[in-house]
Amino acid sequence: MADALVKETEQQGVVEVKEKEALFSKKNRKLITDPLNDDNPITVQVLGICSALAVTVSMKNALVMTLAVIFVLAFSNLTVSVIRNGIPPRIRMIVQLVIIATLVTIVNEVLKTYSFSAYKELSVYIGLIITNCIVMGRLEAFAMGNGPWKSFLDGLGNAAGYGIILLIVAFFREFLGTGKIFGFEILADSWYPDNGILIMPVSAMFLVGILVWAHRAWNRRLVDIS
Repeated sequence: MADALVKETEQQGVVEVKEKEALFSKKNRKLITDPLNDDNPITVQVLGICSALAVTVSMKNALVMTLAVIFVLAFSNLTVSVIRNGIPPRIRMIVQLVIIATLVTIVNEVLKTYSFSAYKELSVYIGLIITNCIVMGRLEAFAMGNGPWKSFLDGLGNAAGYGIILLIVAFFREFLGTGKIFGFEILADSWYPDNGILIMPVSAMFLVGILVWAHRAWNRRLVDIS
């Protein structure tokens, strides 16, 4: 009888070990990689378009916005997931907004302290992260129903997918618009005059549209064949 109990306990222990998922299991890695391609927030879900039009006039601004969104989305996802069981359903949106606003304020103060020029250029748009539909959407759709680690990875993946599109759009706008990359002159002014159209927000709209088309042409799984 005792031997049977020991054997049963050992079997249960083996099952529990098997049920423990690795931190970077295939399933967890997909939380990061899917938003980079198959489930990109901008080119597939068509979210966060406003900031893509506003901050992509230069690579520097796009990079700062990308880092800000990565910080806010990853840690807001993590925080909401940790306290999700204690959030009353009626006020969950208010709690989420308070968490996002706190993280955005931290980003604002860090920029003001260490990069005042970027703060002056992006302060309005950094503040608008609070109402970014990508951030609120991930909190509602994922963080409220999943554990902290998965939620953190989901935040990283979606923010990175968003940031990649921002950087691509900013590259073409700054390079073809001013002949520069990160403010460094690449094309000489003597033979390449500034292209004012690419500096305007409307150019970003067309570039995002081209990226949506190119992404779906490259990844045929995204094409609706129904």
